[in-house]
Amino acid sequence: MDGAAHVFHPWLAQGDVSQLTVTRGTGSYFWDDQGRRYLDFSSQLVNLNIGHQHPRVVAAIRAQAERLCTVAPVFENDKRSEAARLIAGLLPGQLNKVFFTGGGAEANEHAVRMARLVTGRPKVLTAYRSYHGGTQTALHLSGDQRRWPVDTGAAGVARFFGPYPYRSPFDASSAEQECRRALRHLAEVIHAEGPQTLAAVLVEPVPGTAGILVPPDGYLAGVRRLCDEHGILLIADEVMCGFGRTGRWLAVDHWAVRPDLLTFAKGVNSGYVPLGGVLITEEVAVRFDDRPYPGGLTYAGHPLACAAAVAAIEAMRAEGVVENAARVGRDVLGPGLAELARRHPCVGDVRGLGAFWAIELVCDQGTRRPLGDRSAGHTGADPMHAIVAACRSKGLWPMVVANRLHVAPPCNILDEEIGEGLSILDEVLSIGDAHLS
Repeated sequence: MDGAAHVFHPWLAQGDVSQLTVTRGTGSYFWDDQGRRYLDFSSQLVNLNIGHQHPRVVAAIRAQAERLCTVAPVFENDKRSEAARLIAGLLPGQLNKVFFTGGGAEANEHAVRMARLVTGRPKVLTAYRSYHGGTQTALHLSGDQRRWPVDTGAAGVARFFGPYPYRSPFDASSAEQECRRALRHLAEVIHAEGPQTLAAVLVEPVPGTAGILVPPDGYLAGVRRLCDEHGILLIADEVMCGFGRTGRWLAVDHWAVRPDLLTFAKGVNSGYVPLGGVLITEEVAVRFDDRPYPGGLTYAGHPLACAAAVAAIEAMRAEGVVENAARVGRDVLGPGLAELARRHPCVGDVRGLGAFWAIELVCDQGTRRPLGDRSAGHTGADPMHAIVAACRSKGLWPMVVANRLHVAPPCNILDEEIGEGLSILDEVLSIGDAHLS
């Protein structure tokens, strides 16, 4: 099947498209059109929290399709209402309203719009190491370099550096020091931008695409305090790190921090049908009691998507999927990756929570120069490409970003499947070891 003939592909030069044809999947695995099986250590785009083809979710979509495929958002729908109740129940008594969207980028767009309307302020602060979606506003909100080709420099966004202990932008020598200096830096940015101009601080509680950067204890609470001090709303982008990915239903649960708005997508129904949304506090929602909210989407709260969300959340609860993610992160995946770091000098850092980990590869553990970095005269084939190719040839599908392998399998992955993946990584990391400076 030639997808290049008619499909315009995202994030790719159209003349250089070479994609694998996937025909089926089940659990932690998927198969290509040649019958080759791959262990999905990426959960596709870190969204298959409940794995491929979960029977309860598939059955729910089928049943809903036979009854009502779609209905306009102006009408009430039982699956939309039930999905909203279940999602709001994840932070009971805190964020009680749900605005549904078709995905994560739209969710962040609307959260920012709400914050600007509620505060009457124009600007939003985001981290340089962040990604918030591919639409115009969401891409401008991102610190990710993919924003550069469309960045106008006038999108009402200012940026700051968040904590990154392994490559500290603050020359910190401990997690505690990194936390203090990162918060001091953020306070200085708020002061320099003018707190009265800032509607919101938008953060990923655990930045995903930017490197699975688990914040030091106390950091998010410190961000919350700074927001409260200046009347700034706190938006938590949990599109990637939510719904069990970090071993909690929501990543903010690790630090008991309540945002004013929380965006979600991906894991809410494992992407079986596109769905996203914004969780909203009563304090924000009440501001629209007497004025219309200027925004809406044709497919907001789509019945098929919401039926999938209801089934996914119920299955995750019944099967202990979130608890499994916490356990494998603590007892299997985390220790296994730490052992790989001890065995392979190309591994500079391993970090993560639950089923959400990054292996950062380097040419030199002393200088921490990224593997594949050509700035210091590295020549020849890119070792990152070779490592990824070797993984795929052995039946492992990791997510690769820059000099990192992101290990984000389904949250209901089995211990023996993790062992299979770690064994393959152990083999292929020797390629990185051969490129040490």
